Amino acid sequence: MTPPIRVIHYGLGPIGLGVAAILTQRPGYEIVGAIDLDPEKVGKDLGTLLGRGPTGIPVVADEGSALDQKADVVVHATRSHLPDVLPQLFAAVARGLNVVSTCEELSYPWRRYPEESRELDRLACAHGVTVVGVGVNPGFVMDVLPILFTAPCREVKRIRVERVVDVSRRREPLQRKVGVGLSPREFHQGVREGRIGHVGLEESVAMIAAALEWELQRIDHSIEPIVEDGQVRGLHQVARGVREGTEVILLDLTMKAGAPNQRDVIWIEGEPPLHVEVEEGIPGDIATCAIVANAIPAVLEAPPGLLAPFQIFPLWKRRTHPRSP
Repeated sequence: MTPPIRVIHYGLGPIGLGVAAILTQRPGYEIVGAIDLDPEKVGKDLGTLLGRGPTGIPVVADEGSALDQKADVVVHATRSHLPDVLPQLFAAVARGLNVVSTCEELSYPWRRYPEESRELDRLACAHGVTVVGVGVNPGFVMDVLPILFTAPCREVKRIRVERVVDVSRRREPLQRKVGVGLSPREFHQGVREGRIGHVGLEESVAMIAAALEWELQRIDHSIEPIVEDGQVRGLHQVARGVREGTEVILLDLTMKAGAPNQRDVIWIEGEPPLHVEVEEGIPGDIATCAIVANAIPAVLEAPPGLLAPFQIFPLWKRRTHPRSP
């Protein structure tokens, strides 16, 4: 009989719990540990947090005791910025655990954090495990998906992606991250302090360039508030990749409470040109949880090291167990 995939959940916010809810309903998985620093969650049974019956898995704050258990993979969902989570990642990898993380900057960290990326890759290779940062965005909609759609093109000259999200349908932490309810002054202060803004748009540009083997001169980035009646309703954020003096990648993101016409649109200028649109867009929270859960078998089959999402995509299979027929 094939043994189950043993999972430790590190971070039990809305996304972490969403992934746990998926895995508890899928055969072939066994949750063996749960970690969170929230005192309101520590000591409670994971099943209680999921609104279900007891699982026998208590939530603990001590990462050491939880990570010392025999497991195959850590589902990591704590923070967005790589420096904040590096100690957590190192702790898991040093114990020989694969990691699937929602950390946005981990989706493609080599440009912003080259030294840290090399060290994490070295450690993962030394312990024979794989580390990858995935999610709906970054990790799929504005990077992996356009990369995938370049497959039928004999030549690619430029990629443009537009994503419009109504954050009133999304979790509250995301609404706060895009500045809903702030004054314009508070918004700009939050951007300067790194509290406001979608994290990962520049990583998506760098990921696309890496997949297409484009050497970029620079990545330009801007964030502006969307203001109605003196109050911020969201943001408009743009990242551009410039190659040989020409803009070759444009990622245009609008995240607004009450945004009309949610959509994800990809334009590829090349031979042949392509125009792909997902009406109503890809639902963010549901998709993020599903992408993380569905990535686990691919990560367990992938070569060791720190990988980008597009590097595990060929292995991405919705299977109950990576060794099943």
